[in-house]
Amino acid sequence: MKVLDTTLPDVKLIEPDVFGDARGFFYEGWNRARYAELGLDFNVVQTNMSRSARGVLRGLHYQWPNPQGKLVSVLEGEVYDVAVDIRRGSPTFGQWTAAVLSAENKRQMWVPEGFAHGFVVTSEHALFHYLVTAPYDRTADANLRWNDAALAINWPVAEPSLSDKDAKAPFLADIPEHRLPVYSP
Repeated sequence: MKVLDTTLPDVKLIEPDVFGDARGFFYEGWNRARYAELGLDFNVVQTNMSRSARGVLRGLHYQWPNPQGKLVSVLEGEVYDVAVDIRRGSPTFGQWTAAVLSAENKRQMWVPEGFAHGFVVTSEHALFHYLVTAPYDRTADANLRWNDAALAINWPVAEPSLSDKDAKAPFLADIPEHRLPVYSP
């Protein structure tokens, strides 16, 4: 397994060792001891799945308080996956990184607590899988606008399909300070 750095030091891409032949393939999608050896030591308390059609954009979501770290992957299809550092006081506050995650490349992205996360489906459909470090907390649920000009995310879809919640999400500059995670080095 390889852990690859992204443009944001805390966000990582993981390329699992894949063993395959004419019959198919096998790889470990999660092994706590192996991930911990590579510096990704966290508890998984919940798994989530979503299925979306081409052009659906989900995000940018986060929880505060009670933040969630997420290890995300795609089981069918392909997405453009984005993580944004929204931790107050972080040297990379407001910066983002992205990667293509697909069933074919089998990459995973580690999105630590304190980051907003979102993705847009670039294939006919995508089955998206999340391992999270904290349970969903409706009172901590928050999001920010996918097309915030201050973030300047280079989404590959100009007019995505959005939920009402995501379409009406606030811009980062309009989120009250107490509703943003705090950076702790």
